Amino acid sequence: MPQFATDLARQQAQTLMQPALIRVIDNIRKQLDASRWQGRYEDQMIWPESTSEQQQQQYAQLQQQMEAADPAVYAQLQTQLDRLPQPQHLYTLCLSKDGQERKIDLWQLCYQVCCTNYDATQPEIRLEADTTLFDPEFNNIDWIKLDEKATRLVEQAFHQL
Repeated sequence: MPQFATDLARQQAQTLMQPALIRVIDNIRKQLDASRWQGRYEDQMIWPESTSEQQQQQYAQLQQQMEAADPAVYAQLQTQLDRLPQPQHLYTLCLSKDGQERKIDLWQLCYQVCCTNYDATQPEIRLEADTTLFDPEFNNIDWIKLDEKATRLVEQAFHQL
C-alpha cells in the first residue's frame, strides 16, 4: 500500500480512487474496442502469511453480509472486519493478442491518475494527491480533468504494450 505525505493527501486520493477506477475501466474498454487485444480482469486477494483459513472465510462472510446490511448493522460488521487480517487486493487487466500476454495493474494505474508523483518503482515516495482534479469553486471532483488524465494514462499504457 502506498504511503501518503499527509492525511489530507490520503483522504483526497481516496476520494478520487473510485471515480478514477470507473474512468480507467471505461477508457480500457475504448482501447480494447479499437485494438486487437483481448482483455479480462482478475481480482485476487493476497493474505498475510499468518492468516488462517477460518479468518479468510470469516472475512468473506462479513463482506457478503455488509452488502445487504442496514447502516446500524453495517457499522458493527465493519468493526468485526477491522479486527481481522486484511488482504491486499490485486486488480489486474490481463491482455492477450497473437500469443502475447501482458498484464496491467489497475490499482497502479489509478494511483497514477489520483496522485502527482506515483511511481511503482519507488515505493518509498510519499504520495501527493493531484488536487488539479478537484473543482476549486465547488470543491467537487472535476470529472472532465479526471477523464482527460485517465484517458491519457490508459492510452500510454496501451501504447507501451
